[in-house]
Amino acid sequence: MKRLLLALIFLIACLGEAPIAETPSGPTLKPFVRGSWQEMLRAHAGRPTLVHFWGVTCGPCKVELPLLGQFMKDHSEVDVVMISADLVPNLDSATRAMLQKAGLASAENWIFSDGFVERLRFEIDPSWQGDIPRTLLIAPDGTVTTIEGSAEIPDLEKWSAQQKAAMR
Repeated sequence: MKRLLLALIFLIACLGEAPIAETPSGPTLKPFVRGSWQEMLRAHAGRPTLVHFWGVTCGPCKVELPLLGQFMKDHSEVDVVMISADLVPNLDSATRAMLQKAGLASAENWIFSDGFVERLRFEIDPSWQGDIPRTLLIAPDGTVTTIEGSAEIPDLEKWSAQQKAAMR
């Protein structure tokens, strides 16, 4: 009887998430699979790009996301790419809800969609062990600056100003 009750609760919980995932005004999530990293780099070549790896289960990420949403709003010259890279199974609905709440719905949003996350991380950076948050600042010339842990907004603004000056 307990198993049946637990199964019923699980089913109701899963059904309860569906409306959030299907919200047409919510952020679009691209599946991040093998080859997505190179695709993303090609799409943003020649533009200053902030790539942020985060997860719904990451405490510092929850604090940082709204700050990045404001940064994106204030710095339209920088392409902002958000990649949900949780090690636990990614939940589309929770990911969309967090991005929406943080003001990042209009960013380019990806979600790890391969069960072999180590392969995805290796494509991005062979030395990356999966720690999040992690931010990559990619200059128009392809130079990458890696920020392990939470990114400080003044540092992002300084980098953005340098990119803006270099593009003149």
